[in-house]
This record gives sequence, structure tokens and C-alpha cells, in this order.
Amino acid sequence: MLAESEHESAVRAEARGWLEEHFPAWKREHAIEDEVRSEVELGRSWQRRLFDGGWAAPAWPPEYGGRGFGPVESTVWAEEKARVGANLPFDVPGFGMAGPTIIAHGTDEQKERYLPPLLRGDEIWCQLFSEPGAGSDLAALTTRAERDGDDWIVTGQKVWSSGAHEADWGILLARHDFDVPKHKGLIYLLVDMRTEGIEVRPLRQMDGSAHFNEVFLSGVRVPHADRLGEPGEGWKVAVTTLMNERVSLGGATTGFAMPFERLAALATERGVGPTARDRLVRVYTWNRILELLQARIVSKLGRGQIPTAEGSIMKLVLADLVSSSAELGVDLLGPDGQLAGDDGVQRAFLGSLAFHIGGGTDDIQRNLIAERVLGLPREPQPDRELPFREVVAR
Repeated sequence: MLAESEHESAVRAEARGWLEEHFPAWKREHAIEDEVRSEVELGRSWQRRLFDGGWAAPAWPPEYGGRGFGPVESTVWAEEKARVGANLPFDVPGFGMAGPTIIAHGTDEQKERYLPPLLRGDEIWCQLFSEPGAGSDLAALTTRAERDGDDWIVTGQKVWSSGAHEADWGILLARHDFDVPKHKGLIYLLVDMRTEGIEVRPLRQMDGSAHFNEVFLSGVRVPHADRLGEPGEGWKVAVTTLMNERVSLGGATTGFAMPFERLAALATERGVGPTARDRLVRVYTWNRILELLQARIVSKLGRGQIPTAEGSIMKLVLADLVSSSAELGVDLLGPDGQLAGDDGVQRAFLGSLAFHIGGGTDDIQRNLIAERVLGLPREPQPDRELPFREVVAR
């Protein structure tokens, strides 16, 4: 751990004291319930406990229910949550993407309407960005938004929308103008997922779950007041969302990878040779690299500098860590690794490949690193300044 100031130590002590008092008590309350609750219900319950204690979103400004934490304090809070196992996954699109974007670009009325229920866990969000023909090149999306009085009529298809089947609201990027270049004709909308014309179809994954979805929008009415920014500013608003998404995914204490301590205990139990021990050391090394990269970003932000490619580097390291730790976990189980167990190792293995795709593929991250760190020229984009109607017609 890097040397902390008195203020940072005080934040750590306060966070640790509150978590040690409230998280074990919350776990005991839910351990004695007769019915099995879903992850969403458990996450919502813990979020309300955080809200009541003033810890719902410490990095948010105080006027929006946060504590105004900077990057250092936020890292301390994340570390303390990870230490006690309180990093319950809940509404990542809401807290990691929608909330920060609404704070940055929303009107006062929008902030008052959407932020409090998000903080309390009353409403959860999903992201409606990617399309079958617009993933890595997101600006090539074709979902259409047409103005009709005080509403926008939205028609199109989205895919890989995490948690859309459980979401109350969605952040949606659509095209309102096909006669300007692709980055300039977009609009950013906040969509009530219960609106008529929305159909959510779960995508069954190879681990048997259905976390991702495809979403069909057929003449969906969205009030003009439920937009962020003006029509044509959608890409600028979306960049805020994407930057926050990458930071959320790349954070060193997000708990996506199998814990090193668990792998070490499994290795001790099974009795392994030098090859497995070497792989265990590599997993430990990837964890430390992520921690140091996180410290580098925090230090840079603390000096008032804006990180460039660090988020992309962290995303690559995270994907390698998740994959290598899951593969090692399955291998340590030996023949048992081929069976679906209750320990979650197999599910972690089957889900690990997604980290090389979600939040920007490995190749996209490498392109960003090549351009922003190595100074290599950008890839040619001959369609960047063409009217999008001409691009679609090709």
C-alpha cells in the first residue's frame, strides 16, 4: 500500500468501521431467510443499506447524494469493500455509466428525477448502445429516432444489453439525422423499459445463464424531455458514458477475477507441481500490476492530469487476469473441473472470455494504446466525414 495522508487514513478508518458494523449484520439477516433471493434483490437490499448509511455513491457530488470523494478516497472505499467482501454486483450500468453521465449532462430536473431512485436501488438501468452492425464502430449504429411533437419515435435493435430483462430504465443512443457524418447525427435518450414497443429477448450463454439480452424497439415513444444534451450531441454524451464504463471495468478492486487467496487454498488442498505454482505466481503478479496501474491513475488525477491510455491498459490486464485465474481454477480441480459445481469455478471459466470483448475488445484497446502511447498513426477512416446515408448505401 502506498503511503497515505492523514485525511486518507481517516477515510479508511471511517469506511472500515462502518463496513465492519453493517456488512456482517446484513449478511446475518439474509442468511436466515427461508426463500432464496435473486442477486438483484440482494444487491438492491445492500444498496439501500448503503444509502441509509450515506455510502450509496461516495464519489458523487454531495448535492446529488454523494460525499464528493476524489479518486484517492474512492480507491480507499473500494479497497475496504473488497477487504470484507462487500463488492456485491448491483446495477453496474446505473452507477458506472448512467449516473455519472446524468450528473455531467443532465438538467436539474433530470438529476432530481433520476439520481435519488438510482442511489436507493429503487430503479436499475441498462445500456442500449451496441447493435448487430455497430459494436466496435459504435458510431455506425442505425437505430432511428424521429421527432413527433414532444416525443421521439425510436425503432431499431440493440444487443449485448446487460441486465435489460431486469432494468427499469435504459440509456439509449440512436440516430436522428442520416444526412450528416456518423458521429454528428446521434441523440442520447433515457428510456423507460416498460414503454410499449420494447421487447427484451435474453441471450442464453454457454454457462446456462442469460445475463445479456437483445432489445427490439418498435415505434417506442420517448419524451423530448428525456434526452441528455441536444440532438446531434449524442456522441459527445456517449463518450462520457464510455469513459466511465472503461474505468468501472478496469478498476483493480472490482472483484471480477477469482480471488488469489482462493486459488492458493485450492492449490494447497490439491497438491500441485511447479507448473501450477508458476501459474499461481503469474496470477498474483497480474493482481499487483492492476493495483499499481490503479495507483498510477489515482496519482495522475490527483495532480490534475487526465489519464490517456491507462484505462485501456488496465482493461487488457483485467481480461488476462480474469481468464488466467479462471483457467487455473478449473485446472486445479482436475477431472472435477469438467463438472458444474457449486463453487462457481466453472461458471467463472465459461464467463471469462466475455472480458476480452465487453467494454471494448482487446484489439480496440491495443489500437488506442498504439495511437496514444506509441504515437502510431490512426487507422484510416474514409467514412468519417461522409454523410451517413452514403455510408449505409455502400
